[in-house]
Order: sequence, then structure tokens, then C-alpha cells
Amino acid sequence: MNDNLYRYLLILGDNSMILGQRLSELCGHGPNLETDIALTNISLDLFGQVRSYMQYAAKIKGGETTEDSVAYLRSERDYYNTILVEQENTDFAYVIARQFFFDAFHKPLLEQLMNSKDETISAIAAKSIKESKYHLRFSSEWMRRLGDGTEESHSRLQNAVNDLYAYCMEFFQETEVEKNMKENGIGADLELVKVSFLKTINEVLPQAGIEYKDIKFRYANGKQGMHSEKLGYILSDFQYIQRAYPNMTW
Repeated sequence: MNDNLYRYLLILGDNSMILGQRLSELCGHGPNLETDIALTNISLDLFGQVRSYMQYAAKIKGGETTEDSVAYLRSERDYYNTILVEQENTDFAYVIARQFFFDAFHKPLLEQLMNSKDETISAIAAKSIKESKYHLRFSSEWMRRLGDGTEESHSRLQNAVNDLYAYCMEFFQETEVEKNMKENGIGADLELVKVSFLKTINEVLPQAGIEYKDIKFRYANGKQGMHSEKLGYILSDFQYIQRAYPNMTW
């Protein structure tokens, strides 16, 4: 088994999986029907991408490993998502800010991965890029609407950005696995992804009237398996059926 490739697929898939799970918690709780459906569809898009990554990871690991066992049956320390995506759905402003920061990172990441020497990763990225463009357009528009809306919506969005933007630099903290994949032409160059991310941030946040340049970044190490206590609560819901009914089939 190629350990670096397997771990890299988990890094790619876990962000989308945990964020997709967070968004699934909102089903039926959106501010209006259209937005509720949009958030649910974004969750479904992310889980579609996750399935592709996990199917490939299971193939790389071999044996009796399946996409389900890779997705559901790891311990907390064996998930490699960033700290940002496990943050709670505090209010709608938090949901949108978290989504926007992820989308601003995810789109240029996929654009890089489309050129991967690994044909499967390249194909997953090519299939996912259209969805990621829509996700970024959706979250960017809501950032502008909330920031340039009422005094309360602006205040709530500013509070969300103050809390969440501090986690964003973890996206670009290159692990040894990501470095290896980049050097072998398989993974993305995170410095180039960062340039595109900051370009989006510097365009949208001023349009929303949101201050962000004095926010201090927090140390985060989710890509190494070190998480906040929030992930444990997510996994208790996410893994329940698989652990309660081992080897269950429909």
C-alpha cells in the first residue's frame, strides 16, 4: 500500500466529509426554503466527492477495506480534516462564513488537482470543480448580503469572521504527506492555492464591509489528527449506525 497516497486521500476527503456532516445538521433549519435546499444540496455534493476519495482510498489500502470502513470506522485521531470545518453551526452567519472560507480554499485546490499525475485524483477534481464554483458563488453572495444588510446581520457576520478566519491558515500548513505528494506531481502546491484564496478573501470581505486584516491566526493541527472536542460529538452521530450494527447491509 502507498501510505502517503492513502493518507493524502484522507486529508482531501475528510474536509468535505466533516463539513458535509455539519451542513446535514441544518436540513429543515434554513432561513428560507430555497437556502435550506441549497445548503442540503451542497452537503450532498461534498459527500459525492467524499465517496470518490474513500473508494479510491479503500482500493489503495486493499484487503477487506471498503469505502464505508474508511469513512466510518476510524478513531478520532485518524481523521485529518482541518479545525475550521468542524466548527459548530452557531448561527447562519457562522454557517456562511465557514462555507465561504472553505470554498475559497477548495476551488483553487481542485484546479490544481485537475493536473495531478494520478489519473483518479485528476478525474475526481475535474468532476468536482463545477460544483465547487457554484459553492463559492453561493457563499460569496451571502457574505455580501449579510455584510451589507442590516446592522444585526453585519454584526453577526463580523463576529463569525473574527472567530473562523483565525483557523484558515491551517489549510496551507503543509504536512510531510502533502509535501511528498506535491513533489511527486500528485498533490497540490498549497502556496499557489493560498495566493488564489487570499485573492478571493481580499475581494469579497471588503465588499461585505467586514474587517479581517488584524485577526490573529490560531495554531491548528487537524491535518495531523489533533482536533477540538467538537469532532468527537460529530463522530458520535456520524458513526452511530455503523458501530451499533456492524456489517449492516440494506
